[in-house]
Amino acid sequence: MSFALIMGASGDIGGACAKRLAASGWSLYLHYYRHQQPVLTLAEELAKRYPKQDFLPVQYDLTDEDHSEQLTAQLFSVDAVIFAAGMTYYHLFAQTTPAELSTLMKVHLLTPMVLLTKLQSKLAASGHGRIVFIGSVYGGAGSAMEVGYSTVKGAQSAFVRAYAQEVASLNITVNVVAPGAVATKMNASFGAAALADVRATIPAGRFAQPQDISYYVAALCAPEAAYLTGQTLYVTGGWLR
Repeated sequence: MSFALIMGASGDIGGACAKRLAASGWSLYLHYYRHQQPVLTLAEELAKRYPKQDFLPVQYDLTDEDHSEQLTAQLFSVDAVIFAAGMTYYHLFAQTTPAELSTLMKVHLLTPMVLLTKLQSKLAASGHGRIVFIGSVYGGAGSAMEVGYSTVKGAQSAFVRAYAQEVASLNITVNVVAPGAVATKMNASFGAAALADVRATIPAGRFAQPQDISYYVAALCAPEAAYLTGQTLYVTGGWLR
């Protein structure tokens, strides 16, 4: 039985990835930090639907890069890791604080990198290890008002390009799925008028749904995706990059 660790399973994209991977036969570690109840509800729902698979909630604070063994010690077999946890700050870069930059770096890049140093041998064991970061179109195109966020998302792609070269001989693939505008609770906070303005600039004429993103994550986790590594897939409906 294959096990995937989904970091940020309480979020819209992480939850959609969990549902799609579960439907493909994966057992899952479902990570959360503060939002326990959505993950408990998701685990219960998936366990009822797929009783022969395991769905195990795990808690960890991604701003703590120094005690990652508290998470990795709970994990036995790990065949895939999906980094779907995310957050941002929305204001001019001149107003950004060092604490905000540190949090962005830890959540999106530093702690995931530390976790991978501890999980690499487990990912290699199956012969078809998979690592997928949920990035952002802003990692390629950049965004005013989200300069720090754009920077760490671009750094995810840089990390993937380099790390994929180290672990290809272990049959581990490392990729980024970089969405454009997605209909999530986080984006809903921008308000209807702002969202309508963005929607008008998307050639596909709509925001992505979390399920649109989870399709590509699941595809990259499939055994047949073994030859695609070190890449950033922009899933944007033709918007921006």
